[in-house]
Amino acid sequence: MKNKKTLVLGASGNPARYSYLAIYKLRENGYDVVAIGKHTGKVKDVEIVSEKKPIEDLDTVTLYLNADNQKSYYNYIIEQKPKRIIFNPGAENEELERLAKENNIHTQHACTLVLLSTHQY
Repeated sequence: MKNKKTLVLGASGNPARYSYLAIYKLRENGYDVVAIGKHTGKVKDVEIVSEKKPIEDLDTVTLYLNADNQKSYYNYIIEQKPKRIIFNPGAENEELERLAKENNIHTQHACTLVLLSTHQY
């Protein structure tokens, strides 16, 4: 199944940021993307929003926030019931990883951009 709906958490409209590149490449590869960031903006056809809204059929959360900035999203992430959480470099977080495992959510230490470029996403 190609269309793994993905939440990019820590999204940025700045083309120099990895989260921007991830949104861009996910859309280029045909994935549905929801983007939440500190600031609103747009990447391709994806609106970056700042509020936590319910997401239907969420497959993946890819994190572009450091561990401290993830804390306010713990409950939100778990409530969305994603199948997996990708901890991109710099986003590693043992506490969230433990919470995910307790809720049967697969975790992966990887770079979304590398996964996409090597067709392992």
